[in-house]
Amino acid sequence: MRYVLMICTKEAEEQALNADESSARLREYGAFSEEMGRRGVLRGGERLRPVSEATTVSVTHDKVLASDGPFAETKEQIGGFFIVDCKDRDEAVEIAAKIPGARHGKIEVRPIWEM
Repeated sequence: MRYVLMICTKEAEEQALNADESSARLREYGAFSEEMGRRGVLRGGERLRPVSEATTVSVTHDKVLASDGPFAETKEQIGGFFIVDCKDRDEAVEIAAKIPGARHGKIEVRPIWEM
């Protein structure tokens, strides 16, 4: 079963990292990606641009409304995600715990609805 692992961290804290801290964190993500690639579970993943560049779209009575920013004000934002193919939820949780962002925020594990 495929799962999306959404990395939820405090964007302001991520932006406040100095160059050395940011480089170290990127190396951690690189090591995670390599390990999951070797295990054969990684199907994709991306880092997202800041929420200040987000647009939220809704349609009411055929009228499109596009608003700047994320849908909801929250303390943590989705900064990126991985898609993994696991035998079950337990394996997805085990993999999520290895994502560096789990030490600085939370990882939401959600099954993908296969169509």
